[in-house]
Amino acid sequence: MPPSDRDFKSSDALQPASRWPAANLFRNPFGELTRSERAELAVVPVAEIVAAIGEPSVDEPAIGDAPLKFRPWSAYQMIGECGRGKTTRMLAIAKAFPSSSYVYLPEDQPCPTIPTGEPLLIDEAQRLPWRIRRKVFASGATLVLATHQDLSTALRRAGYTVTTEKIGLSLSVGQLAEILNRRIVASRRDHRQPVPRISHEDADALIRRFGTDVRGIESYLYDIVQSQVNHHGEMRFID
Repeated sequence: MPPSDRDFKSSDALQPASRWPAANLFRNPFGELTRSERAELAVVPVAEIVAAIGEPSVDEPAIGDAPLKFRPWSAYQMIGECGRGKTTRMLAIAKAFPSSSYVYLPEDQPCPTIPTGEPLLIDEAQRLPWRIRRKVFASGATLVLATHQDLSTALRRAGYTVTTEKIGLSLSVGQLAEILNRRIVASRRDHRQPVPRISHEDADALIRRFGTDVRGIESYLYDIVQSQVNHHGEMRFID
């Protein structure tokens, strides 16, 4: 699903906060999040990505806690199926570095204008038309690419140093529980009161059912929560 501005509007934003009082929630935690919320709640290892395309610099102003200079002709590509966290990683990087630019390439639509940025984040990069791809790769801009196809050959031919990460090969019970529970906590109505939690047993059952498809897991949990919206008993995430 393309991360358009429409998609970042919560589907529960206009619903009354009283819909889930028994669970101490003001919305369904697994509904659509804003772009900022997705970046804020991301549980992703962006440090390795940044280390592959940047280096400490005493000549540049500090971004966050550490000065960093992005290396030209460096590319980091993430390869994986939908729902495995590629876009979430990119949004986390975009939030951390105001100098960056993010662009999503929609399917079966004209290619949008490719911005400039340090780094330049291109989501669904396999959809770059070859003329535009050649121009982007000839620019030497620091790149972070989310793609379903390995673009390393074309990148290296253009002169890039490439680091490749295959996303979604594994997902631990602890990682999934943290991802889902952060969403629940962010939807807490009264911060003085507890909220339901995804247990490790729940996370294990979800992984056995959905594998590493976090997006599929969140969609399933959204429906589970919606089905319990008028219940006043304990919320259950796994039947």
